[in-house]
Amino acid sequence: MTDITTYERIFFVGIGGIGMSALARYFMAAGYRVAGYDRTPSPVTEALEKEGAAVIFEDDPAALPAPYGDPRRRGDTLVIYTPAVPAAHPLMRFFSDHAYTLFKRAQVLGMIADRMRGVAVAGTHGKTTTSTMIAHLLKRSVLDCTAFLGGISKNYNTNLLLGESPWVVLEADEYDRSFLHLHPQVAVVTSMDADHLDIYGDHQELRRSFHHFLGQVRRGGKVIVRYGLQVDREVNGEVDWFTYGMEAEADYYAEGLAFREGYHHFSVHTPEGVIEDIRLGLPGRVNVENAVAAVAVAHLLGVPDEGIRRSLFLFEGVLRRFDVRVRGERYVYIDDYAHHPAELRAAITSVKEMFPGRKITGIFQPHLYSRTRDFAEEFAQSLALLDRVILLPIYPAREEPIPGVTSRMILDRITGTEKEMMKKEEVPGRIQADPPEVLMTLGAGDIDRLVGTLEKIYRELER
Repeated sequence: MTDITTYERIFFVGIGGIGMSALARYFMAAGYRVAGYDRTPSPVTEALEKEGAAVIFEDDPAALPAPYGDPRRRGDTLVIYTPAVPAAHPLMRFFSDHAYTLFKRAQVLGMIADRMRGVAVAGTHGKTTTSTMIAHLLKRSVLDCTAFLGGISKNYNTNLLLGESPWVVLEADEYDRSFLHLHPQVAVVTSMDADHLDIYGDHQELRRSFHHFLGQVRRGGKVIVRYGLQVDREVNGEVDWFTYGMEAEADYYAEGLAFREGYHHFSVHTPEGVIEDIRLGLPGRVNVENAVAAVAVAHLLGVPDEGIRRSLFLFEGVLRRFDVRVRGERYVYIDDYAHHPAELRAAITSVKEMFPGRKITGIFQPHLYSRTRDFAEEFAQSLALLDRVILLPIYPAREEPIPGVTSRMILDRITGTEKEMMKKEEVPGRIQADPPEVLMTLGAGDIDRLVGTLEKIYRELER
């Protein structure tokens, strides 16, 4: 295993990514010199620069700050990259051609986590909110924790929490099989829906990879899976297995769910009794289920019931995860990261439950050409739950265009609701001229650049 303590400085190729930025913050806190590249400025890169990182936005090796671009200093420099950046990228070619030490983000995260006691949350959706809840519950207890989060916690205004205990909470990312670098003490699986078929080929191969991950949980550890998931417990006979969910057959389940005065009220049944009078201010039934998973982890690790109740009551959520930006008497605006058909269905259904009888408009930006191609029909079915759909062009992220694959593949399949295509830059003017009473922005691309503008529009409308 490479000893990362031998390096003086670290360069991140793709530093603006949410997972990469958490690692960058971790190394800055540890005293390393940190720099990085990203394609465009963003609130994340702006924050990193204020915290001390040198960030460039040119992919020319000549733009590398000294001494990162000096091959004679490569022995002091570790390069960390995200698989979203192709090997043909000019900076990747430069570092490779000059024999720098390069590691994927997942490899480095695995090195850090292997020195600690990991709580890893896996799932094709739900893992960011669930892992942030778990981190919050542990952070506010005597256990404490470090956490690498897949979103910006609204409680702590960061995606990195630093602690003094051996516990570390992190997302186990299935993309590119990244989670196979982890060997946690506790694993949670929220979902195993078909996704990333550009990597896995088919759903069965994705499921095999999840089982491989569960086989890596340490002896004496604990595995907690959502009730109903088809998981073969024989992949790891050296751990304790538990289920969670909304069903009474689960080991941990919610009961007596009611929504009053802005809070979900419920109790959680555990194998040892009932944790009563839990209040969660995060809207959406799916978040109650995420909370049950977090409660299961905290309970199994010994967090007292009162600590669980108090911490969940104070949990504020994650930016871009069912993020209620404006909730006024006339208008509502909610932003969500949903980029998979199952996530869209959960988010839209939750909003319909919260605002029955009100017209709901969703602006959706598809993420990846391959995902759009593979799930066009499923996307259309989920989006048809809305009263009005506005589709933006596909956000390509790491991919080159696929001939014939556009957002219209989804639009043409949507039935029974109002629908239209729109360019991203057209959105603010159209919303200003004809504001929907309940608006959702949905997607994992750069649709987040609209959030501040739309929030301002809606706050002014409520004055």
